[in-house]
Amino acid sequence: MLKVDNLVAGYGRTRILHGVNLHVPKGGLVALLGGNGTGKSTTLKAIVGLVKPEEGQVLLDGQPIDAIPAEKRAAMGLSMVPQGKEVFAAMSVEENLLMGAYHRRKDRAGIAADLESVYGRFKRLRERRKVNAGMLSGGERQMLSIGRSLMARPTMLLLDEPSAALAPRIVEEIAEAILGLRELGLTLLLVEQNVGMALDIADYIYVIRGGRIAYERTVGDGIAMEELQEFYLGGKDHE
Repeated sequence: MLKVDNLVAGYGRTRILHGVNLHVPKGGLVALLGGNGTGKSTTLKAIVGLVKPEEGQVLLDGQPIDAIPAEKRAAMGLSMVPQGKEVFAAMSVEENLLMGAYHRRKDRAGIAADLESVYGRFKRLRERRKVNAGMLSGGERQMLSIGRSLMARPTMLLLDEPSAALAPRIVEEIAEAILGLRELGLTLLLVEQNVGMALDIADYIYVIRGGRIAYERTVGDGIAMEELQEFYLGGKDHE
């Protein structure tokens, strides 16, 4: 579904990614782990078209998409839930959700059906649909951010640290919601610092360090937490 091939990218003269390679199979749930400043968010931004690669390419369903603008990548089914639970604070929950379907705004019947589906998946959003998004809790804003992305009818969803700064109970709810998205047939790439959450829900993990993939493994394939932490914290090199 998604292939990132030897991706080199950064900001201005500062290079962040130094040849990143990763693959997300159709219907899979892949996690990209790493600490602050390792290149996780830059990888996602390059995939969706917010950062222009210096070298390498991104392929979606086998098609190179590097020359396609970000807004057109969204119309192709590529959607991102940004870091920081970003919402339109002065707009209601429902208005935020409808913004996710802006590119298909003429499809009123489809939008109404999708809105009902999001409310069925996140019942607290239904309860608070008329409340300004700025009044929501952190967990509710994260649900809203995910719901807004679903309104775009993506085939692939990228999630940038959805568990950040949330209480453990809410992290469990978000993890369950992410697992539930697979029922929709979505392909998922999850960027996380929460190793435990990633191991609980992902099929395959990559660890990025210094803008390079330092470790990769199928989840359940003999992964020891101690071994993973060594790669995560920089104690080992790629095998």
